[in-house]
Amino acid sequence: MTPVALTPEAVAALQRRTLITVVASQVLGGAGLAAGVTVGALLAQQMLGGEGLAGLPTALFTLGSALAAFLVGRITQRAGRRVGLGLGFAAGGLGAVGVVAAAALDVVPLLLVSLFVYGAGTSTNLQARYAGTDLAAPDRRATAVSVAMVSTTLGAVAGPNLVEPLGGLATSLGLPALAGPFLLAAVAFLAAGATLFGFLRPDPFLVAQQLSRADGAASPAPAPDDAPRGRRAVPAGVVVGATVMVLTQVAMVAIMTMTPVHMRGHGHDLGDVGLVIGIHVAAMFLPSLVTGVLVDKVGRVPMAVAAGVTLLLAGITGAAAPGDSMGLLVLSLALLGLGWNFGLISGTALVVDATTPDTRARTQGSVDVLIALAGAGGGAMSGVVMAGSSYATLALGGGVLSLLLIPVLFLTRAGRPAAA
Repeated sequence: MTPVALTPEAVAALQRRTLITVVASQVLGGAGLAAGVTVGALLAQQMLGGEGLAGLPTALFTLGSALAAFLVGRITQRAGRRVGLGLGFAAGGLGAVGVVAAAALDVVPLLLVSLFVYGAGTSTNLQARYAGTDLAAPDRRATAVSVAMVSTTLGAVAGPNLVEPLGGLATSLGLPALAGPFLLAAVAFLAAGATLFGFLRPDPFLVAQQLSRADGAASPAPAPDDAPRGRRAVPAGVVVGATVMVLTQVAMVAIMTMTPVHMRGHGHDLGDVGLVIGIHVAAMFLPSLVTGVLVDKVGRVPMAVAAGVTLLLAGITGAAAPGDSMGLLVLSLALLGLGWNFGLISGTALVVDATTPDTRARTQGSVDVLIALAGAGGGAMSGVVMAGSSYATLALGGGVLSLLLIPVLFLTRAGRPAAA
């Protein structure tokens, strides 16, 4: 890394440039992740047949995102955010290209492999939120996360609402209509990776490491990677933050994944599906600026509790909504996105508070592995639950599950911010 003058003014200027770069990449990345959310289950249903397998795409690309989270975290710890995030988005773009090819050729094994690789883009889009916190003051970390997340809104909301025009474009190219959103994902992910790799310099994570060493604030040297796990203490704040994010991810992914299938089964067209998912994704990201300020001012734990309560309301609303009621489905999915937003930002702040630059990126990657695996489980089981019971059962079960995070929060005092 090119040495930088570590004056407060230089650090503040670099933080501003970092946030601008992250914002640009998140706009693009948001458009890429919307493809899998909106039409992944429908494409699987079309190619594989039956509702029971409709949750498979979400399971696959979230499993792929788990592997990517692990690798991106390790690469970032060694080489910085620029290299780690750039490679992650590039892999996601190649996966999206593979999905388009699989749909065109009607080759199911290629579809499954490509969805797995596509997951690298969704994971990297989520991990980019950490880049905004590297140089942020401790009492501004949640706000920095929120700036990264809110910028995802433009692409993530536009993507689902472009389903029909993108389907028309795909058809005009001789491709299945449901491959259209993945064309957008390929371009968006590759462009996001190029933006980060080209402009995220000096690398904020590497600069944060320099600052930590210069201030004498580095933690004691961690045990080597091959040391027995018992010798590596996991900070309580990391455990609590990870638990918050895992539970909110399971509840959100399970309900979200099967909503398009539920809607199509009740006669809604792709435009309706795109509208509902677009509003859901907007609720996942758009409130971030307010959420970040609340997490910094009100506290991590109160906002995590708010996440559980909001997700429960989403599940109850979804369970009570008639299949042909657009209004209640919109409300349910909006609450679902909002609850996830509360949980992700509060949980992220807890993890950042509890780590130092010596281990932060590796720990963040490991936490995001758990989040991705939780999403994979939620996505895989959602189709099975819906096929064996109903969408109402799935929605209510997801809402009730999210309440488990409340006793976890009150079993520890790790919710209080700690300087890193």
